[in-house]
Amino acid sequence: MPDTEQDTNIKDWVDEELEDSFDEELEMEIDDLRVAKEIREITDLKRKSTIPRRTYFKELLRLQSELVKLQDWVAHTKYKLVVIFEGRDAAGKGGVIKRITQRLNPRICKVVALPAPTEREKSQWYFQRYVPHLPAGGEMVLFDRSWYNRAGVERVMSFASDDEVEQFFHDVPEFERMLVRSGIKVIKYWFSITDQEQQLRFLMRIYDPMKQWKLSPMDLQSRVRWEEYTKVKEEMLNYTNISEAPWFIVEGNDKKRARLNCINHLLNQVPYTEIHHDPIALPDRVFNPDYERAVLPEGLYVPQKY
Repeated sequence: MPDTEQDTNIKDWVDEELEDSFDEELEMEIDDLRVAKEIREITDLKRKSTIPRRTYFKELLRLQSELVKLQDWVAHTKYKLVVIFEGRDAAGKGGVIKRITQRLNPRICKVVALPAPTEREKSQWYFQRYVPHLPAGGEMVLFDRSWYNRAGVERVMSFASDDEVEQFFHDVPEFERMLVRSGIKVIKYWFSITDQEQQLRFLMRIYDPMKQWKLSPMDLQSRVRWEEYTKVKEEMLNYTNISEAPWFIVEGNDKKRARLNCINHLLNQVPYTEIHHDPIALPDRVFNPDYERAVLPEGLYVPQKY
């Protein structure tokens, strides 16, 4: 094959690989844009993002490349990072977590989303089930909801008594100070959306079979008890906004801006630097003249439907 033709084929292959990488984000964006026909007539009520799509993708990819540098630095320096994501249901926590982790190593950057506690866990020290998920050196842990469940859903739904909530407010500042003293960086984000925005996002989930799994009975109750959640959120921020681990509020009505703003802020909270890596050289493949590749049975192969 002439060199020019080979170079062209290699360029086409590289371009295809890059497009496939970008398509991961595009697929998620398309998912966000799908609108069920039952609520299409009310979507005009929803404020559309004011950030141009080209700008959004450009900035997202730039920030994700910085997240890779952050990951390398965390692994190299044995840094320990905890990031807590809290907020109302459908506020966009999951969306930003997906964008943060999308291009990172899951062995270094881990997501923790714990289910409801078991009967055994209910009898333990409240923070006990969260402790095993805290990072070792060289790890980042993202909590998709955290121990702050006690100050939110458990309090509103009466899963925790008044005494338990009072004890939590007394304990959590000291618990987080202990984490910080042990060398763990703790960053806490609260995603804030309006009443109308949450209603529209819930309707999207109700009428979209691919998103109905995101709705739980607790989520629906959060609509009924909007004002109660507002009250307990304000008290939670007041009691637990400590200098060692302050809260940061992310305005979440515009999903795209919320993602970019949160990731940019997160990067600015850690003093990472780019880690030098030795150049990587692909070793030559070893060819054994006596080796003959076996012919495998047809039944082992996935059918070529597409």
